[in-house]
Amino acid sequence: MELIDTHTHIQEDAFEADRAEVLVRAFEAGVQHIVVVGFNLDSSRRAVELAQAHPRLSAVVGIQPNYAHEARPADWESIVELAQDSSVAGLGETGLDLYWKTVPLELQIDYFRRHLQLSQDTGLPFVVHSRDADADIVVELRKAAQAGPLNGVMHSFTGTMETAQACWELGLHISFAGMVTFKNNHALRAVAAAVPSERIVIETDCPYLASSPNRGKRNEPAFVTLTADCLAGVRGLSSKDFADLTTANAQRLFRLPAVGTVG
Repeated sequence: MELIDTHTHIQEDAFEADRAEVLVRAFEAGVQHIVVVGFNLDSSRRAVELAQAHPRLSAVVGIQPNYAHEARPADWESIVELAQDSSVAGLGETGLDLYWKTVPLELQIDYFRRHLQLSQDTGLPFVVHSRDADADIVVELRKAAQAGPLNGVMHSFTGTMETAQACWELGLHISFAGMVTFKNNHALRAVAAAVPSERIVIETDCPYLASSPNRGKRNEPAFVTLTADCLAGVRGLSSKDFADLTTANAQRLFRLPAVGTVG
């Protein structure tokens, strides 16, 4: 079984002491490629450094909405420059967050639009963070779609069927993380069952929100196998067929090398 973890934060301090061992466990579990996602300039730079050092890692660079108020004027210019690096496979994470209410919505929207425009300019896919903001996200995506096709992914999706359908109809992928494995999350599993086959991918969002039965522990890329097994059952597929499906989708979305072509 060969899988791709499409959203991790293994550049964070939570992995500083054992990052090499975490990668070994992931590869031994069948994870063939790992996408390392930034949330501000510093974490984006660290994602690029890791991806430059490891051929089975790729970076995503951007400024997450909860960090937009901390960004200096030159930070965005630096993100644009980082996006030109050959190790960078996407932009973000970006989007909107109305849960914490620490960053003005207008500023979040400004940065979201910057990422969407940069995606259309470069062809790199964008990675969307949405918390209590699905309606606003869809509005912004529909506005952006008027300027050209969209290429992106709704990361760690927890929204409704209506939101998911609006997003996949706009050309986005829908990514599911460990929360879809939680015992009482029947509604989210129903959404996962309905996503078109060519639009579903998986992730850990580690070190956060580990899948069952590791809930409460530090999450890591090896645990993506648990999400894959859960969703294979939900969609009536074998674990291998679901792995093949989501791996192909992730490779197409992020323009990743075919499994087995890198060391």
